[in-house]
Amino acid sequence: MSGQKKEIIRLERESVIPIIKPKLIMTLANLIEHNSDRTEFLKLCKRIEYTIRAWYLLQFEDLMQLYSLFDPVHGAQKLEQQNLSPEEIDVLEQNFLMYLFQVMDKSNFKITSDEEIDVALSGQYLLNLPIRVDESKLDKKLLKKYFAEHPHPNLPDFSDKYIIFRRGIGIDRTTDYFFMEKVDMIIARFWGYLLRLTRLEKLLKRSSRQHKEDPKKQDDNNSEACADDLVVERIRLENMELSVRNLLGKITIEEPTFDRIIVVYRRASAKLRTERGIYVKHFKNIPMADMEIVLPEKKNPGLTPMDWVKFLVSAIVGLVAVFGSVEMPKGDLWVIFAILSTVIGYCAKTYFTFQQNLATYQNLITQSMYDKQLDSGKGTLLHLCDDVIQQEVKEVMISFFVLMEQGKATRQDLDERCEELIREEFHESCNFDVDDAVQKLETLGIIARDSIGRYYCIGLKRANEIIGTTTEELVLKARQGGVTPTP
Repeated sequence: MSGQKKEIIRLERESVIPIIKPKLIMTLANLIEHNSDRTEFLKLCKRIEYTIRAWYLLQFEDLMQLYSLFDPVHGAQKLEQQNLSPEEIDVLEQNFLMYLFQVMDKSNFKITSDEEIDVALSGQYLLNLPIRVDESKLDKKLLKKYFAEHPHPNLPDFSDKYIIFRRGIGIDRTTDYFFMEKVDMIIARFWGYLLRLTRLEKLLKRSSRQHKEDPKKQDDNNSEACADDLVVERIRLENMELSVRNLLGKITIEEPTFDRIIVVYRRASAKLRTERGIYVKHFKNIPMADMEIVLPEKKNPGLTPMDWVKFLVSAIVGLVAVFGSVEMPKGDLWVIFAILSTVIGYCAKTYFTFQQNLATYQNLITQSMYDKQLDSGKGTLLHLCDDVIQQEVKEVMISFFVLMEQGKATRQDLDERCEELIREEFHESCNFDVDDAVQKLETLGIIARDSIGRYYCIGLKRANEIIGTTTEELVLKARQGGVTPTP
């Protein structure tokens, strides 16, 4: 596929630190010269984690208690036991959403915007069918009320029915022959050639340009402003170079993925029963172009309007050709047979292509349920709560280490130094959240500011004394004391 035009997607670099905590701690500790300081640093890391975990414990308990009332499986029974009025239930579900969105933000999940979805769905990967959501099966009051009370910028059009959070970027590659897809690609290029030949392409482009500007082109025009963005490449069949080797051999297509996706929604209420269950579903490694597989309450796909147009046009052209051949003075039955065979063959090809795409769609849905769905409901919330703690701890550890090893720094300098440390020692990159880290360090009382506003940390031993012995350490000592045999 050499020689094809590259398709580049720009995405905002995220704040998540992609390094597991044990590796981060040991790498930083090994950079400390003196053994005594290394021991004190490891002790400080444990105390920081225990303290941050305790800070979030009450908030997470409130989140889990609230979700138990809106769990789609057992929530209805618990709500009945509480004997709450509809107004009180409305308040509780809005409180749950508030806690949930706070945890999402702390876990560095972002709400997908219309522009991001347009970029993601501007191409095709393994899913070649138009997937639509059955909006009649989704509640439109819950999220609409929440966003009315908690405004959020760049909300997608469907935010009143469901919301999609995303975090992390990866790459998915598939190698295959893609025979049917290549045939479709050749037909699409021939169709484009006919549009250009008849000058209909300019008319279509003009109407689409007036409707909406391509977000990818906006990114290209603002390349200087997006210098820090994450750049990923999309390799599609549509951009494949036409050659015998590519058409007859295996090729590899490549699509950026959302590393994690969480979908939140509520089903529409039945006439005789009010639906209060809130669904929270967690997926991994979802190709951007196939993001439709995570949508809730999907309609069964059918033939597209273009497919029906192809059927009708083929039938009309075939009938005109047949009647024209019959009316000729010397109508040749073989010509009529050839025309009918061509028309029937084309219609059969369109139908069987749809059937193949439908089978692929069903396989993708099955895969998303068994392989790509990580968890749902309470399991997703527990994962998010632990994720918040891990990210917060890593941010605080890196910030304190940089101040300890490199001395005083302004907030901007600290941000740059932390990102540089992550690049040099771990060969990773992220948009470090220095504001959150500094806030936690100041709350812990182990950093301060000088007369001109620069941050500096106190000594390791003194930092451990300020935090003090944690409950977890007391429990560990008691456990060890219980195991140790008495003399």
